[in-house]
Amino acid sequence: MSEPAANPAATSFPAPTISLPLGLEVLRTYSGVLICSEILFGGLVWILVAASSVPVPLLQGWVMFVSVTAFILSCTYLALLLTGFADRINTNWNFVDVFFHFIVVLFYFGAFVLEAAATAAHGGAHVQNQTGLICVAYSERNIFTILTDRQYNINIAATIFAFVTTLCYGLSMLMGFKRWRM
Repeated sequence: MSEPAANPAATSFPAPTISLPLGLEVLRTYSGVLICSEILFGGLVWILVAASSVPVPLLQGWVMFVSVTAFILSCTYLALLLTGFADRINTNWNFVDVFFHFIVVLFYFGAFVLEAAATAAHGGAHVQNQTGLICVAYSERNIFTILTDRQYNINIAATIFAFVTTLCYGLSMLMGFKRWRM
């Protein structure tokens, strides 16, 4: 009897390409630390924007969408690396890493700018409530937001953490690009 023909579908895909170690070893690399930092700081952005009661929903809605989506995708990516499932999925993980981080850097930079705009639109306006009337004591801009001091401080912290998260994703993208080109 002759040998059965090899299944062409099983042999047409290349083996998965991944330069990062799998399992807990990934946490000992700079990329693993950056992914954990992305999750930590991205979660802080999400929590801080939500804690500010989203006073400017048009701008901060995008910030919430980006931070929640990036948080979930980064957790999924880290879980794939920690569990070793990345080795079972036939794809070029180095390219996926670069592409994922590139898209998230673009989105997070936009979220950072919008969060900074929502915070800067406050512009030092102080709300004085006298006898039921709201009087804005200072405003030179056409567009301004009325934030309490607590909301303003939370938005400043969210802006800073959005910038730090953008930097983490940018560094991950650069490191992934270096691995992809090797």
